[in-house]
Amino acid sequence: MRPIGMFSSLKVELSVLIAISTAIAFIMAWILLKFGWSGWVAMPLTLVVALGITYLFSRGLIAPLRQMRKAAEAMAEGDYTVRVNMATDSNDEIGQLARTFNEMAGELEHANQMRLDMVANVSHELRTPVSALQAMVENMADGVVEPTPANLESILNQTHRLSDLIAFLLDLSRMEAGAASLNIERFNVHDFLDETIEPLEIADAGHAHDIELHVADDIEMEGDQDRLRQLFTNIIANALKHSADGTRVLIECREQADRGLIVTNVVNFGSQIPLADRSNIFRRFVKGKSGPGTESGGTGLGLSIARWAALLHGGTVKVVDDDRGADFEIALPKYHIASDISDTSRSHAHVHAQGD
Repeated sequence: MRPIGMFSSLKVELSVLIAISTAIAFIMAWILLKFGWSGWVAMPLTLVVALGITYLFSRGLIAPLRQMRKAAEAMAEGDYTVRVNMATDSNDEIGQLARTFNEMAGELEHANQMRLDMVANVSHELRTPVSALQAMVENMADGVVEPTPANLESILNQTHRLSDLIAFLLDLSRMEAGAASLNIERFNVHDFLDETIEPLEIADAGHAHDIELHVADDIEMEGDQDRLRQLFTNIIANALKHSADGTRVLIECREQADRGLIVTNVVNFGSQIPLADRSNIFRRFVKGKSGPGTESGGTGLGLSIARWAALLHGGTVKVVDDDRGADFEIALPKYHIASDISDTSRSHAHVHAQGD
């Protein structure tokens, strides 16, 4: 019970508490003295009543703090599901603290779940290619299968998958550490995107996707081409992954001179991302749906790394409304502005299910 929790300041609440206790004590002492009570009896009795009222009110004030202490102790033991349910509707500092505490607890619970998911996902992603490689090599060693070009190519594909996963994990560690170095240079955007798309078209040959690139030949920008190639490769690969065979993926790039931005939209036609899911897909190890009831496969890191690479350049990646389909909009500064990379990479917000 917080009888005076409606005020917007704890100082005001304490002042009101003191005023109420003093007023009650004064009125009670006056009444007792008026009815002929001895001052030696009336004053101690009045003091006891005033202290009792103060204790009752103060207990209501600090009850949420006791609950927060118990919740913090539970969280220290690994229980991140606890929440403070007292004073959350109060306007004073304790109410604000209670709401902030619950937000922190929610973030810690999510981070812990992501840690558990990471262990499970990484274990699964590593086990699959390693098991396949082991089986292929053992069969060749036993003479069960011949080292034909097709079999060797299958082994090579599995090693590429392992290499990609290790690269993803290294990028993830850089994200967590907030450490990255950028090699800034000026380059032609059309040539850059064309070079980025080419290996994706080769890898996608069996799905017959048509990648359309619409960008002026004279647009230039500054940035780290390796990091930006990670960004665009992951976004475009995600679009291809969630497009039906034989459909097209549109890449539109334009310069917004008034804002000093290079804006690129990557659209895969047909599919849509629900509004409520548009930030979750950028979380680490969140996998989207490639079809009804199925996951997309992959590591669940691509879009998270893409957003990180954009943030390193002072840019953004988000899903925007588009009647044509899922539309990822990438906005990057045309000219690089030196900044604290560590702070930039740490500043990305949580963002929800067509993931990578």
